[in-house]
Amino acid sequence: MKKDIILAGVGGQGILSIAASIGMAAVNDGLFLKQAEVHGMSQRGGDVHSNLRIADKEVASDLIPEGHADMILSVEPMESLRYLPMLASDGWLITNSNPYKNIPNYPEIDDVLEEIKKVKNHVIIDANKIALDLGTKKAANIVILGAAAPFIGLAYSSLENAISNIFKRKGKEVVELNLSALKHGFDFAKKFIKN
Repeated sequence: MKKDIILAGVGGQGILSIAASIGMAAVNDGLFLKQAEVHGMSQRGGDVHSNLRIADKEVASDLIPEGHADMILSVEPMESLRYLPMLASDGWLITNSNPYKNIPNYPEIDDVLEEIKKVKNHVIIDANKIALDLGTKKAANIVILGAAAPFIGLAYSSLENAISNIFKRKGKEVVELNLSALKHGFDFAKKFIKN
């Protein structure tokens, strides 16, 4: 088992929580993990990205070679396009449909989504709406993680356990909200699985 994942988004969108959830699930499953430094977090609204590599054998480098990423997991649609050269031809692009317009010349969202749809394997999900329907927009990152879950290669229960552990200090209600966000994203993405 080997998965190379690009995590992308904008500062303040919860990329670190996604990385921690995947990382904890992988380590608890006895897998090896390397993560490149998360860049851009110090600037709210700035570009944030990280390389995350999971394998059943030791991982030598934390950097994913161009054209070899198994997945781009993005909380912001235009940011997913920034990393397309990293995606393998059979890789998956999982992204939120909602833009975070942090620049004055942000392109038309329909144009951004059309570019994403050109990727053979893609999931575009309105994570903001799902999260708001659950009670808070803050859970949009976990909805995205849920939408990526069928393609990550980790057991769904491992991601649930990781989320429970990561959010337990915030109380049972926050844990349940995030588990529900994960499930909604997962259920949405299951229809993209090719049998």
